[in-house]
Amino acid sequence: MSAQTSSAEKGLNPGLMCQESYACSGTDEAVFECDECCSLQCLRCEEELHRQERLRNHERIRLKPGHIPYCDPCKGPNGHSPGVRQRAAVRCQTCKINLCLECQKRTHSGGNKRRHPVTVYHVTKGQELLEEEEMDEETKRKKMTEKVVSFLLVDENEEIQVTNEEDFIRKLDCKPDQHLKVVSIFGNTGDGKSHTLNHTFFYGREVFKTSPAQESCTVGVWAAYDPVHKVAVIDTEGLLGATVNLSQRTRLLLKVLAISDLVIYRTHADRLHNDLFKFLGDASEAYLKHFTKELKATTARCGLDVPLSTLGPAVVIFHETVHTQLLGSDHPSEVPEKLIQDRFRKLGRFPEAFSSIHYKGTRTYNPPTDFSGLRRALEQQLENNTTRSPRHPGVIFKALKALSDRFSGEIPDDQMAHSSFFPDEYFTCSSLCLSCGAGCKNSMNHGKEGVPHEAKSRCSYSHQYDNRVYTCKACYERGKEVSVVPKTSASTDSPWMGLAKYAWSGYVIECPNCGVVYRSRQYWFGNQDPVDTVVRTEIVHVWPGTDGFLKDNNNAAQRLLDGMNFMAQSVSELSLGPTKAVTSWLTDQIAPAYWRPNSQILSCSKCATSFKDNDTKHHCRACGEGFCDGCSSKTRPVPERGWGPAPVRVCDNCYEARNVQLDVTEVQADDEGGTLIARKVGEAVQNTLGAVVTAIDIPLGLVKDAARPAYWVPDHEILHCHNCRKEFSIKLSKHHCRACGQGFCDECSHDRRAVPSRGWDHPVRVCFNCNKKPAGTPMSIMTGKRLLY
Repeated sequence: MSAQTSSAEKGLNPGLMCQESYACSGTDEAVFECDECCSLQCLRCEEELHRQERLRNHERIRLKPGHIPYCDPCKGPNGHSPGVRQRAAVRCQTCKINLCLECQKRTHSGGNKRRHPVTVYHVTKGQELLEEEEMDEETKRKKMTEKVVSFLLVDENEEIQVTNEEDFIRKLDCKPDQHLKVVSIFGNTGDGKSHTLNHTFFYGREVFKTSPAQESCTVGVWAAYDPVHKVAVIDTEGLLGATVNLSQRTRLLLKVLAISDLVIYRTHADRLHNDLFKFLGDASEAYLKHFTKELKATTARCGLDVPLSTLGPAVVIFHETVHTQLLGSDHPSEVPEKLIQDRFRKLGRFPEAFSSIHYKGTRTYNPPTDFSGLRRALEQQLENNTTRSPRHPGVIFKALKALSDRFSGEIPDDQMAHSSFFPDEYFTCSSLCLSCGAGCKNSMNHGKEGVPHEAKSRCSYSHQYDNRVYTCKACYERGKEVSVVPKTSASTDSPWMGLAKYAWSGYVIECPNCGVVYRSRQYWFGNQDPVDTVVRTEIVHVWPGTDGFLKDNNNAAQRLLDGMNFMAQSVSELSLGPTKAVTSWLTDQIAPAYWRPNSQILSCSKCATSFKDNDTKHHCRACGEGFCDGCSSKTRPVPERGWGPAPVRVCDNCYEARNVQLDVTEVQADDEGGTLIARKVGEAVQNTLGAVVTAIDIPLGLVKDAARPAYWVPDHEILHCHNCRKEFSIKLSKHHCRACGQGFCDECSHDRRAVPSRGWDHPVRVCFNCNKKPAGTPMSIMTGKRLLY
């Protein structure tokens, strides 16, 4: 800025002397005027003063012939407006200040000051024209802001009060294609944030409401459009003032900060408090941790040309003092910004998210406050587009809407540890694991995007929730992780066949890739634990609202009741289809090695009569072939086959040859010993299979609750339909949804589908809502008879 002054320039303003006396003792002619130093300066003083780093960026102008300085005390035409400052009429030689006529009359008309010698400035015609031009420009700007009004953008409950982009643009009263930036203000309640915005951008008009009352006059977030600077100006609630929904209101401030290009932190404290540095430091950390990712996602989702998160906003700390010096005044060699960074570091806060932090101070000896320095600093930052570019108002609304949709919901104040202005609980999912109490680490409302709950720590096993899950070991070794669940029956078994196998061989573990990999009672003794052989275990978190980890063999009793109710509708089928199939399967499972399998017996081995579905096949205990009842009605002991001395069924041929000893090798007899034991037990089981029919005669009310799976709501707690809210009565029956376990009426639960996650591999009753959910396996709908319970 400084330059050598030619001899021709000297003597142009002989009445204007250096007002600094820093290097010249006030004897040299003034060459520059520094508005931020509020003084006229000679060449030497200007060079020496602005060589200091903290003063290097001051705006200075070179004096022209006939130059008249500004009035030092006044701030505007009326002494209180932040408009164009009045030119001085005189200079008091004793007070060493420039005064306009009004300030001279006000300050030097009485007492000893009226005797102070003054130098009169002679206003030239050119100077009068220049002042008129300045006044005309100022009048034009004021007129542009005469119709500006503010509107409520977001209320104290974080609800956006504009419906869409068009409504936002209409209330801003700007053009849809207008490129603009966002300026917001923060600070403690009562520090005059609204007043600052009114005088900085709107020439003192009360665009944002102010009040002398104790209660805060700004509730929520208000916005207005400044047509002069082409910025959306946002006013916020004061810190330390809210008593209701404190956490939500604090979180709202960070949303506003995230969409801003320039942030003003207004403080009226004589000394900068630690709260200022903690607020900005915590806001920076939360912005980087939670908001940057969401703003980038919004950029991609909305196809915006202007990225929303290249870097956070610039910050201007506006510090007004009365009784104390401004920051850095007692450290001439250090700039205020460096002192601010030192304070951040001492408090352990690092404002890395902000593109820059600037300090602008003003000391108010006598009101009103001078906002001209703040305005110049803001204008300089708004002109800088290297980090934050202007954008359409629709982009601003989309960013605010995206942040509001993601980070919303109530925050319980009593559970917050307020060690930070913006704790993680303000922005992360509030769900807690029911087993270990760990919190979800994902951001709020992540379920809307299909992202499941996650926790930072591992979970602990809880017997109540049985949160141990199994994965197939063979698939894991092949690089896949496939979850498996102990089940009553394999998915390929029919309901009755599955129950029979469950009664005989225990539960199964079935892998979608490997098939049935384990049966709990596969052998008579020596069955190994599945964890040691075919599965891996993992303890997983149990989140509220999820299905949990109930092992579906808990529903075996209910599956039996389902089967009994279904068979009760067709008693004839009970003695034909299912019973025959189960009997045939049981016979083959425990048949001695010399018996011909039922599947291979198509006709009687003696009379060659073909067997029909209703016919009973009988095995001869001596030869093992299959016969009809007429050809195997006789009995005799067959000790050589291991049947002991008791008479057993034999065919006619073997009965007639009873005196002939069968040639059975010792090895064969040993092999058959184990199977014969199984067969003897099996016949006892088979004889009791028909007794299932008698269970139908038992009132279902006595056994239904005992057979209820653990996730079902007990009958006595179900008073009305979970969907339509109809009250249950004798005429309106209760039905359980096999997926969610809630109680429904028949109309709300008439759909059928398989629920493999609960162990129902075949179509069963589900409610209307569960039927709409996507299934992990192909959904099949049963079109046959409905269950009657």
